[in-house]
Amino acid sequence: MPGFADSFWSNDYAAGLGVLFGKLQQGVVENRQVLTIARMRAEAEEAYGSRLAEIAPAVDKAQGGFTRDDGASVRKAYDGVRTEMEDAAKNHKKIAQNIRDLVVNPFSRWCEAHESRIQDSQDELQARIKAHDKQAETVKKLRSNYFNKCRLVEDIEEENKLAFQDPEVSPKGKQPIPEIKVEPEPVEEDELYEIGDEVYTPDRVKTILAHMLSTIKMGETKTFLGTYQNTSAGTDIVEYIQKSMGSTSVSNAERIGQDLITHGFLRLLSVGNTFANSSKMFYQWKSKAFEMAGVPEKKVPLARTFSLPTAGAEGDNSPVVGAVSEYLEKWNVINTARPNETPAEKLQREAREADERYKAGVKKLDEMRCELEEAIFVHLKFLERCELDRLKAIKTVILDFSGSISNVIPSLQSTVDNMMLYQETVQPLGDLRYFLENYRTGGFAPRVMVYENYYNKVDEQTFGVDLEPRARADRKRVPIIITSLLTYLDHHYPDLEGDEARRGVWLHEVPLSQTHKLRAKVNNGKPPAEGVFAEFDIPTVASLLKLYLLELPDSLVSSHVYEIIRTIYTSTTENDQARIQVLQQTLSQLRLTNIATLDACMNHFTRLIDLTSADEEYIAKLATSLAPCILRPRTETSLSMNEKHAYRLIRDLFAYKDAIFSELKRLSTQNSSGGGGGGGSVRGEQNRPRAISTDESNRKAHMEERTRALLEKVGGSRSRATSPAPSPRGHRRDKSSGGPETRFPVATGLTSPTSERNKRQSMGPVLPKRTSLEVPDEYGMNLSHPADGNFIPNGAAVVAEHAVAKTETDTPLEKRNSLGRSGARFVGGRRVGPTPSSLTSSSTPPPDGAQQGVTLVDRPMNY
Repeated sequence: MPGFADSFWSNDYAAGLGVLFGKLQQGVVENRQVLTIARMRAEAEEAYGSRLAEIAPAVDKAQGGFTRDDGASVRKAYDGVRTEMEDAAKNHKKIAQNIRDLVVNPFSRWCEAHESRIQDSQDELQARIKAHDKQAETVKKLRSNYFNKCRLVEDIEEENKLAFQDPEVSPKGKQPIPEIKVEPEPVEEDELYEIGDEVYTPDRVKTILAHMLSTIKMGETKTFLGTYQNTSAGTDIVEYIQKSMGSTSVSNAERIGQDLITHGFLRLLSVGNTFANSSKMFYQWKSKAFEMAGVPEKKVPLARTFSLPTAGAEGDNSPVVGAVSEYLEKWNVINTARPNETPAEKLQREAREADERYKAGVKKLDEMRCELEEAIFVHLKFLERCELDRLKAIKTVILDFSGSISNVIPSLQSTVDNMMLYQETVQPLGDLRYFLENYRTGGFAPRVMVYENYYNKVDEQTFGVDLEPRARADRKRVPIIITSLLTYLDHHYPDLEGDEARRGVWLHEVPLSQTHKLRAKVNNGKPPAEGVFAEFDIPTVASLLKLYLLELPDSLVSSHVYEIIRTIYTSTTENDQARIQVLQQTLSQLRLTNIATLDACMNHFTRLIDLTSADEEYIAKLATSLAPCILRPRTETSLSMNEKHAYRLIRDLFAYKDAIFSELKRLSTQNSSGGGGGGGSVRGEQNRPRAISTDESNRKAHMEERTRALLEKVGGSRSRATSPAPSPRGHRRDKSSGGPETRFPVATGLTSPTSERNKRQSMGPVLPKRTSLEVPDEYGMNLSHPADGNFIPNGAAVVAEHAVAKTETDTPLEKRNSLGRSGARFVGGRRVGPTPSSLTSSSTPPPDGAQQGVTLVDRPMNY
């Protein structure tokens, strides 16, 4: 039976937890209802006892009567009746007191503590989900900003390319365009400077600048932005040009000054770069002028002057001064921080900065998501114990409530028997199972928000990336992370003591925080570093593989074929051969990377089962544990959560692995050869099908046609497996025992999961190494592990034949292919579909002209 930790997950985390806490709050209300019943029954018994106690004083008020006749027999009868009334009053008051002592007082304290525990967990998880969602929105904004910057960089690069191209002249017809070849003029090594109406050599410019810097009056100029050094007024520069450079007019002198600005020797201390003969316009001599002239530049730190106080105790501690200073420092109107930066360089810098902020935001979001999932796991297990204890507490309350009545008033035995019957019918485990079956929202399926590079690179991340891009980046058919994990486990199985310990590697419940620590060390887009797995125990390494498969955007067996697999297993048939043939054709629709990865994983698990002589119970548990990692529906619903199709698929892959994958290899070899000799791998690559289409326009028609074909292939009618009901049990009567504080878990000892989060759970003692698990060779040959070699059928992809042919006739029944792809070929003018291999003769050689077999070789991918 799944627990809370496997049942209340959703894409946004909040939906599943909302259903859980809704039911838990319902349990809090149920506690109050039970408490109200007990409290009001105690009050009723107390009132009844008080009314019975009033009978004796009322009859004693009558004078004479039985008080005068001491020896009469009637007097004894009267005294007996009177005494019975007093005893009845005492008994009912005792019932009221017992209910208060055994039920009301302790159960009310327990209910308050239980409600507090539920509320604390809900508040903490809500706060974490809110922070995670806020960071997710921030990442979306950073991603949008980064993409916009990249687009601007591309736009300005295109503009620059077009700006410096010669205008194109459209050719007429197909006539060759005449070309004029001109010998390039020799370029002088020294750059010439055009200043005014004359051209100067660098040496001449150096002499002029040296004389200018030593003659023209220079000083400091204060503006609202600060104080600038080495500045001269426009009138002083014009006066020097007229006297020393022979300028005949002011306009000519202004043109010479403008050329000095153009060549980068001057700049205007204002907006723009225009030179004018004005005493109010100041120009600063740039470092290039001093370097060109060989004159040392007077460098003084830029001092900003403010009208606000900046010194002293009041200025240092004033928040107004700090805020205004920070604002003015950021306000850089004339771009003095990067004066020589071009617009293209500025956009590239901003794109890089936006990329770094986006990466940092994604990394922070990933860390927050991991912490949120760890907290959810801990709280779900804690809340499951709380709910189970609540149900047990109610069971104990009903038992004590009935006992406090039955021990005092035998006349109410029939009522007590009914209460005992009700108490017997309370089954905490059954109620918890009903809770999960009717209100669970989904299993653990983490949704990773990966960093999306603008140029489609996946070099910096491993987890959450689609399987095919990851394998393409690794230049492998199977991602390196999977082959590394499987190879490491194969090499370290002998270190464990006994086959039971080796089998338990895949069933051990590893804390999610421990798995996330290992994930953080290898989630860098590179092959795992040597020795990184040695820092963790073997169950944690196995758990990392399951987490990697769960974090894939789509399951290993794609969700696109989930409906087909559902049809296969819901059709009642006992013909295993027909079912396996349909499975072969269904799995052939998967991408080559998915098939190769599935083959490597199944090889590992079947070898482990064979070498450790695993029994049926272990195989069932292993298949249940791997089911969500291998096959998941596109959208999990209340129906899909109770389906066992993924489990049955894994059982068939375990039982008929050789037959299934040998047929997949044969089909891929047939497709790669192009239907009879001579195609080679190049032709196989040309015939490689596209990825499964996501077009939903004709999905309903395609699904109906596919279902009819599969039903015709498999045969039989649909049926639903009956749900196992709990076996009837006899009723028994429990008796109250022990003090009121130990009848139900008042002092549960449960603490908030946050206090236990940092405690390390021991994985058991370190077992001595041994080499008892020697991996035997297949057919007596030394073969490498399947994880070390990848499924490469000469570069061809596996193509599925959706139209299923009848096995009883030689003439294939043609069906319309809903995806527009077919693995059929034409031989001698006749259409021949892919022939599925039988279960018992999977090693039958292919027909003449087809390639012989496919080996698992891990070769670099050719691009």
